Amino acid sequence: MWMWQAIGQGILGQRGALMPWSPVMLALGIGGYFALRQEPPVWALIALAGCAVVAFLVAWKAGPLLGPGLLAAGLVAAGVALAGARAQAVAAPVLDFRYYGPIEGRVVGMDRSASGALRLTLDRVRLHRVREVPARVRISLHGPPGAVPRPGLRVMTTGHLSPPQGPVEPGGFDFRRHAWFLGVGAVGYARVPLVVSAQPDGGQPVFALRMRLSRAVQAALPGEVGAFAAAITTGDRSGMGEATKQALRDTNLAHLLAISGLHMGLLASFVFGAVRLALAAVPVVALRVPGRKIAALAALVAAAGYLALSGGNVATERAFVMVAVALTAVLFDRRAISLRAVAVAAMIVLILRPEALLGPGFQMSFAATTALVAVFSRLRGAPQMMPRWLWPLVAVMLSSAVAGLATAPVAAAHFNRIAQWGLLANLTTVPLMGLVVMPAAVVAACLAPFGLEAPALWFLGRGLAWVLTVAHEVAGWDGALRHVVAPGALVLPLMALGGLFSMLWRGRVAMLGAGPVLAALALWSTAERPAILIAASGGLVGLTGESGRALSRARGSGFVARVWLENDGDGADQAGAALRWPEVDGGLASAPMPGGGTLWHVAGQRGRASFPGCRSSDLAVFNTPGPHPGACLAFTPETLRQSGALAVTFSEGAPQVRTVADQSGRRLWTP
Repeated sequence: MWMWQAIGQGILGQRGALMPWSPVMLALGIGGYFALRQEPPVWALIALAGCAVVAFLVAWKAGPLLGPGLLAAGLVAAGVALAGARAQAVAAPVLDFRYYGPIEGRVVGMDRSASGALRLTLDRVRLHRVREVPARVRISLHGPPGAVPRPGLRVMTTGHLSPPQGPVEPGGFDFRRHAWFLGVGAVGYARVPLVVSAQPDGGQPVFALRMRLSRAVQAALPGEVGAFAAAITTGDRSGMGEATKQALRDTNLAHLLAISGLHMGLLASFVFGAVRLALAAVPVVALRVPGRKIAALAALVAAAGYLALSGGNVATERAFVMVAVALTAVLFDRRAISLRAVAVAAMIVLILRPEALLGPGFQMSFAATTALVAVFSRLRGAPQMMPRWLWPLVAVMLSSAVAGLATAPVAAAHFNRIAQWGLLANLTTVPLMGLVVMPAAVVAACLAPFGLEAPALWFLGRGLAWVLTVAHEVAGWDGALRHVVAPGALVLPLMALGGLFSMLWRGRVAMLGAGPVLAALALWSTAERPAILIAASGGLVGLTGESGRALSRARGSGFVARVWLENDGDGADQAGAALRWPEVDGGLASAPMPGGGTLWHVAGQRGRASFPGCRSSDLAVFNTPGPHPGACLAFTPETLRQSGALAVTFSEGAPQVRTVADQSGRRLWTP
């Protein structure tokens, strides 16, 4: 009984501070939906939505003790229903076979693939003799130059398309799910030139304006600086080289490349400050108009324009919502920056795009924002221990440290790397983004209609040149990058719940949030990787050894190899990892397994011709169809088509096989 009394007293002590927990409960429901192995029926989603409504209505009259519990349960149920409804709403045809033939569609997106090839997203797609055509397809252009793609242009080519691929290993990132929510039903490549089938119909005016501005910026600021400027002003990264993007990643400066909370906040702050200063400079106006509210409204309009100009991707939408909530609070004379404002922004983002919860952008953005607001809120009432002129410098350093500490585990978990000099790189570049780069970009945009933008663009270029100089210099230092092993599925949720409890709960009990964080770190430190990994195509096999994972082939399945090595926390490339394999003879690779027996990778007809057969203790992987001689456990293209990628561990010498099909279950986005 005393325990329930203590819990009741604790809840009563949080009155007025429970609202920031609302997005946490909603996120628990959304996360629960995506963790399901079986797609819930529509009637179950409707029932959960009804339960949520009943819980909200009952909680209204339930009192201060039972009410918060009912609200929390209702939000969890609403999260499941909301995520399921969103997944059903974006349903679109997905290609269910490998296609080769003519591809025609309208250009609605342009970027670069991991290999640096120009990649187009097409809608209004036409495929030869395909009954259910995907709403959108994404193709990489690897052939000779053809027609120059433009927004809204209708183009044709001949290429290969296939369904979006599943995880490269059980429990890995599921690109099929990601593509489902993007509406992309097929991906592929073309090696023949692109040709124009119809001119733009005027249906993509914002996209066309973005690309026109991007070309103008890159013409005024040639090279990587211009490509960087185009990326932060219009969201077009297609001009950036892979080496530059890698240097930004290795120094934890990649967030400067994405139009996210930093850029949106800096732009809104500059516009707000400039408008308010201009109004205050005229005494007659300053005494008669609410300058603060007018400045907030101007900043909101500027932020909305930036959202439209940047292409409105998920990260920019999230940043705009956060800025809009803060500026709206100013319009209604409420505190602009508070945990309640952050919670409202998170609720809006999760309601609009529940799938954003699974992405590193959402997690890092709200981790940094929540940590910054919590820390500076607690410092607001603290006595001043330093001169006022020194506080801005300390605030910049403290904010970089807090944001870096909050986002580092998320970045390490998703990208398997820690930029050891990232704090130093951010301290020497982020202030310049706020003081020079974003103000220069705003001034250039204002002066461009009059043809007077050149001086502002010069300052913009000098600021970005400094950022690139820091990125390349720091990335070249010894120990700049540390690779870490991928954590288990429970690590990030445990860490998030512990950190949120420490920041949102009032009183000394908040220190208990350190428990889940420490437990998550302990789980991460003991994470074990599978002894054997097998690609879904059968084209690559990876085996752990004393020197790291050995790969059966030095070329082919490059994306799979890179992800496997990154998840291992291994900095080697595919060619280096292939040198670890003990014996390769043409299309036949063999190695002893940890549990005894031999692991065979039989590639192509040449490998089949030289395959000597296998024993019952062996394991064989084939990437070509046909019978396999021997009595061993074998995986062929036919079995891999059903199972997806495989992970094999050994328990008391016996192999334990996990498949992508088993891990992913039967969902809307799985075949």
